Amino acid sequence: MSTPTLRRAERLMDGERAVAFVKSAHTGRLATVSEDGYPYCIPLLFVWMDEALYLHGTNAVGHLRQNINHSAKACFELDETGEVFDYGRFECDSGIAYRSVLIFGKIELVSDLDKKQAFCEALMAKYGKPDTTRPKNLFPRIDWISVYRLDVERISGKEQMLPPLQEQWPAQDRTKTPDADWKKSI
Repeated sequence: MSTPTLRRAERLMDGERAVAFVKSAHTGRLATVSEDGYPYCIPLLFVWMDEALYLHGTNAVGHLRQNINHSAKACFELDETGEVFDYGRFECDSGIAYRSVLIFGKIELVSDLDKKQAFCEALMAKYGKPDTTRPKNLFPRIDWISVYRLDVERISGKEQMLPPLQEQWPAQDRTKTPDADWKKSI
């Protein structure tokens, strides 16, 4: 898989930070491709284990399963937004702190019952209530779900940190608009 050039290379998140973000993120979006060539994107909970992304859904053969049966190529997107900040003297000179990661790879159905059990346990460890009094690691409907493994072929992350106040406007003016006649309008 070829890697496209990142336009804003200064915002590149290294692989280690990207994986750390994946491990801590809450929700992501899985994109697959339909037989008719249209993308299909859905939000899903997930866990990172065995150096891969694991997700789940129903056993019903709906849009998602049809797409995976058609093509194993998939992309998973995660993001987290932070504060909006001003960097210049015009309203459009604004930015936002954020982190985002894209995972490209091949997705497959997991049929091994032990792997499905491990996924369910990891999912509950991540999203469940730790102080629950309900039985742990018991999943009587495990056969009713489909678990998918997305093997990573490429992972790409970007981030824009919130600049300290001394680097934001008005302390610092990083206006990107050419100065020509704009100063006269202020």
